[in-house]
Amino acid sequence: MDLHGIQKALRTLKIDGWLFCDFHHRDILAYKILGLDMARMTSRRWFYYIPARGVPKRLVHSVEKGKLDALPGSKQVYLPWEQLHASLKKILGSPKKIAMQYSPKNNLPPIALVDAGTVELVRSLGHKVVSSADLVQLFEAVVDERGYQTHKAAAEKVDRIRAEAFARIGEGIRAGNGVSELQITRYILRRFSEEGLVTADAPIVGSNEHPADPHFESKPENDRPFKAGDTVLIDLWAKQDVPGGIYYDITWVGYIGDRPPKQYQEIFNVVVRARDAAVSFVREKFSKGQPCYGWQVDDACRNVVKKAGYGKEFVHRTGHSIGEETHGNGGNIDNLETRDDRQLVPGCCFSIEPGIYLEGKMAVRTEINMFIGHDGTPEVTGEIQRDLLLL
Repeated sequence: MDLHGIQKALRTLKIDGWLFCDFHHRDILAYKILGLDMARMTSRRWFYYIPARGVPKRLVHSVEKGKLDALPGSKQVYLPWEQLHASLKKILGSPKKIAMQYSPKNNLPPIALVDAGTVELVRSLGHKVVSSADLVQLFEAVVDERGYQTHKAAAEKVDRIRAEAFARIGEGIRAGNGVSELQITRYILRRFSEEGLVTADAPIVGSNEHPADPHFESKPENDRPFKAGDTVLIDLWAKQDVPGGIYYDITWVGYIGDRPPKQYQEIFNVVVRARDAAVSFVREKFSKGQPCYGWQVDDACRNVVKKAGYGKEFVHRTGHSIGEETHGNGGNIDNLETRDDRQLVPGCCFSIEPGIYLEGKMAVRTEINMFIGHDGTPEVTGEIQRDLLLL
């Protein structure tokens, strides 16, 4: 735990303290940020309060007195619930602005981990509860130099496997062996394993209208072979199988043949322009030393798609935070599903992935990853698709 850094950030954000609490391992963010062991039993409520200045305070149940002994600070032990309430009131002191894993109106679900009753309890003690979203980004979602290097290493391998997968489709078509969506899905997973990569979910491999469902899943019951004239989308993500490995997550598209349908080429061109507009926006903001927020980047990207007449077919946010999980806990590139007003900061990693989904017909998505260097320089961390792949 970076106690000095947390207290400095609290003062910068003009928040009086950060209150962590948990029951039955509900708040995984608390364990990550505080460096607690998730394997240890947690059958009773505990609280850990970090003030902007001064010594942290621990509040634990008498059955699990040693639960927070790995953390610095004073300790109080409670047994009856009345004592819990009284002790919490004592450690928090006079009315303050206190950050918790709370999100107003559940606008940021990854942050909204504290139950409503606990928030009510803290408020009943006279305190103003604010979201810890900005703090979580700083102390859980920011990627350090080692993490960045694992991300880049994964990028090199995933980009290579992606190219192999498309080539395998083309080879299968020319050989007439009926290579299918599910076969390519399994091929990618096998190659991940061979390259020392791991993934939480199988890649998305689909032709024609299948990927018009943005989270299409290849199964035996919906599997079909690729054929000439098919449009193809592959979305794949993986990380190195090492502690602290950071994911790399991309989407590329192609066409089996020499002359893609006019509309397919058109929507590909639109999403490429939208993607590039988002990248340019991020780079311009950082080059000028101006704040850059996730919702602003979404607007810069989405407006290109809207102007082209496909706004209603762009059915998801522009991008998501990337970390040790594919969808991390930092700022998302979003002004659709939520208005993500978190500022993009040095060390954050995220996707840019505009898509157009024509239900029952076809879909295009182009996805890249960006990393804001620790010197404030934005970088696209892997290969960028400029043209439709012709297989």
